[in-house]
Amino acid sequence: MTYNKLTPEEKRVIIDKATETPFSGEYDNFYEDGIFICRRCNALLFSSKSKFDSSCGWPSFDENFPNAIKSVPDPDGIRTEIECASCGAHLGHEFIGEDLTDKNTRDCVNSLSIRFIPKSEELPKTIHDE
Repeated sequence: MTYNKLTPEEKRVIIDKATETPFSGEYDNFYEDGIFICRRCNALLFSSKSKFDSSCGWPSFDENFPNAIKSVPDPDGIRTEIECASCGAHLGHEFIGEDLTDKNTRDCVNSLSIRFIPKSEELPKTIHDE
């Protein structure tokens, strides 16, 4: 498979499942109208309408596009990891039951795992198997 080229730091988060430092990501305090896509394969992940301020230090979303996210048990045995359902890129973690929004869920996402496309721009094509 061919994917977007990643920087070493993006690879560390997306492939090696690291976590960026809280409050350091470009999308933590970011609220423009558009779509967030997977940085690795361009799959649609989140609408900016589902982003909210959870004050946790990472972008938080309470809804994703249908079938966009795959939830898997974290190796720590406590949390739930979220991955891009299209390419398996590590996005962050899912938390349920915090009562932060009416949907009662928080997808806590590394900014390095996603890319923002403003509403006024055309979405890039999703990268498929070659």
